[in-house]
Amino acid sequence: MITVKTFTFNAYSENTYLLFDETKSCIIVDPGMYDAAEQNELTLFIKSNDLKPVLLLNTHCHLDHVFGNKFIFDTYGLKAQFHEGELPILTAVPGYAPSMGFTRYEVSPLPEVFLPESGTVRFGNSSLELIFSPGHSPAHLCFYSKADGFLIGGDVLFYGSIGRTDLPGGNHQQLIQNISTKLFVLPDETKVYPGHGPATTIGFEKQHNPFF
Repeated sequence: MITVKTFTFNAYSENTYLLFDETKSCIIVDPGMYDAAEQNELTLFIKSNDLKPVLLLNTHCHLDHVFGNKFIFDTYGLKAQFHEGELPILTAVPGYAPSMGFTRYEVSPLPEVFLPESGTVRFGNSSLELIFSPGHSPAHLCFYSKADGFLIGGDVLFYGSIGRTDLPGGNHQQLIQNISTKLFVLPDETKVYPGHGPATTIGFEKQHNPFF
């Protein structure tokens, strides 16, 4: 069984997720740590729970979701894995981060492995299904655990809202379509852990999300 630990980091209140199972293997999704205090919070939790980080995943590569990529590489030797279509988004970050006040952004190492549009990632005794859901960004992935009934949704679907589509590579119609055809087909009780804000469920959003 997968345990999901949520951290909320950086000026954008971005949700960083730590997933681990009974083997103590863990994966880090969208590390948003920007300063030393946030870095220490994550590493302390990993150490005190005797976890072994084996994978670093990015749902997408906007700056608030990749602030900690370099730190995770330096600390645990893990290079981020994400869909290749996000590469231009990642490589653009150093160009605009300082103008937004993030002068201490450490450039993310480039991946050695890219994730496909479909398939699974495995760690410990667990696996996550890849769901390709662009619209907020050009090649956004969500990570779905059928066995444990949750979705790491990145910036696709939020509590009562959806991801913004006015950034480079965004497409409003595409986002709406992907949520409708790929996320809303999941069981209603599926818990959604979004990139910002509180968790929600597929069923709640199908009924109450004003965008649908």
